[in-house]
Amino acid sequence: MGGASTGTGPRGDSPHPRPLRASSARLDPAASGGRGEVLANKFILTANIEASDGGQAIVAGNERVIRARLSDAKFFYETDLKTKLEDRLPKFDSIVFHEKLGTQGERIKRIERLAAEIAPLVGADVEKTKRAALLAKTDLLTDVVGEFPELQGLMGKYYALAQGEDAAVAAASEEHYKPQGPTDRVPSDPVSVAVALADKIDTLVGFWAIDEKPTGSKDPYALRRAALGVIRLILDNEINLPIVDVFLASDIEIFLDIKSARVGQQRAALVRLEEEGGLSAASVERVWHRLVNQAFSDQVVKDEHKAAKDRIFSLLDFLVDRLEIQFRTIGARHDLIKAALSIQLEDDLLKIVRRVEALGKFLDTDDGKNLLAGTKRASNILGIEEKRDKRTFEGAPNPALYGLAEEKALADAIDLAKVESSVAVMNEDFAAAMSAMAKLRPAVDAFFDKVKVNDDDPKVRENRLKLLNEIRAATRAVADFSKIEG
Repeated sequence: MGGASTGTGPRGDSPHPRPLRASSARLDPAASGGRGEVLANKFILTANIEASDGGQAIVAGNERVIRARLSDAKFFYETDLKTKLEDRLPKFDSIVFHEKLGTQGERIKRIERLAAEIAPLVGADVEKTKRAALLAKTDLLTDVVGEFPELQGLMGKYYALAQGEDAAVAAASEEHYKPQGPTDRVPSDPVSVAVALADKIDTLVGFWAIDEKPTGSKDPYALRRAALGVIRLILDNEINLPIVDVFLASDIEIFLDIKSARVGQQRAALVRLEEEGGLSAASVERVWHRLVNQAFSDQVVKDEHKAAKDRIFSLLDFLVDRLEIQFRTIGARHDLIKAALSIQLEDDLLKIVRRVEALGKFLDTDDGKNLLAGTKRASNILGIEEKRDKRTFEGAPNPALYGLAEEKALADAIDLAKVESSVAVMNEDFAAAMSAMAKLRPAVDAFFDKVKVNDDDPKVRENRLKLLNEIRAATRAVADFSKIEG
C-alpha cells in the first residue's frame, strides 16, 4: 500500500512491484459465470496487415511467445506447490503494508482476529474462517503471482485446494477481495463473507486511525471502493451487522500501537544522539522514561480511546454517505436515508435500507403523501410560533383543554400510532410501522380543517401547539418527515 510499502498489485495488496499484464487468462471454469465453459487450447489474435503467407509467420511468432509464457507459468506453479502456504507467513513480517500501520504480517493477524469476531454474525464456522483469513494473502509471495499479479487470490484458491484445505477456506482466498466494483460479483459463502468484511474493515479503520481519509477526487488507498464493498457484502447477503461494534472490535488498540511506534522512533533518535555524543546514557534514560510515562499515562490512554471512538463514528458517517451515493446511482430517493437516520443513530445498514424502502413505498400512497403534507404543515406552524415566542412547545397537552372533537380524536390517534409504530420498529417490521402512521392521516386532516391553532385564549393556543408537536413526535418513530423533499 502506501508509505514505505514494497509496491502494490492490482488489488492493492501485492508486495511485488511488477505491472499488471492484460494478456493473462482466467484459469477458473467458474469465472465464466457458472455456465460450465472451460478454457480451450486455442487463442485468437488480430493483425492490421494482410500477410502474404496467410498469417502463418504471425501465428508462429505468437505461438512461441505463448508457449514460453505457459512454460514459465507451469514451472512457477510446480515450484510454488513445494512450499505450503502457511510456511510463507513469516516473510510477511518483513514486508511493510504502510509505514504507519505496520507490516503485512501484522495486518494478517488483525484480519484473522476480526474475521473470527464477524464469523458468528454471518453464520460462518469460526475455525474455518480463522484458517481462511490466515492463508488468504499468502499467494502474494508465490512465483506465479509474482509473475502474474492479476492472478492473486485465484492462485491462492488453487494452492489451498492442492494442499488439502477445506473448499470454503480455499474459496475465501479468491473471494475475500470481492466485490471490486459496483458490477463485481458479491461472495455469498459465509466464510468468504466474513474474511472479505474483515479485510475491508481493517483497511478502513486503519486509514481512519492515521487520518488518511479520501479528499475530493483523491483516494489513493481505494477507501471508497472498500466502503462500497462493505455495503454490498452486507446488503446483498442481508446481514444485520452492528457496524460500530465491528469497527471497535477491529483493533481499537491500533491507535495506541501507533503512539507506541512514534515513541519508539523518539527512542531511536535519542540513541543516535547518545552515539553522536550529544547526550549521556543517563540523560537518554531519563528522557526516555519521561516520554513513556507521558505517552501512556491513564489520561492519555483515555484521550486516545476517545479520539479513536470519534474517528469510528466519523467512519460510520463515511459509510452512510456511500450508501446515499449508492441510492442515487440506482435512482432511489437518498433524502429518505437522511429522514430515516435523523431520528436515531443507526449503524445496522440493512435496517437503514429496509426502513428507507418501507418509507418510500408509504410515501407513494395517498395516505403517505397527505400525512407528509400534514406533518410538514404542523412543523412549519410550530417553527413560526416557536421563533415568535422564543420557546418550544414540548410536553403532553392537557386533555381538559380540548374544546373540539377533532382535538381529542387527533390526540387518541397519536397515542395509538405511537404504540403501534414503536412495537413495529422494535420488531423491525417497518411496513407495519408505516401502516400505523397511516392511521394518523384522517385525524390530522380533520384537525387542520376544523381547528384554529392560534386561538385567542393563550392556554388553548399553547395546548394546540403542543398537540402539533405530538404529530411531529409520533412520526419521528419512523422518520424525520421534515428531511423529506417534496
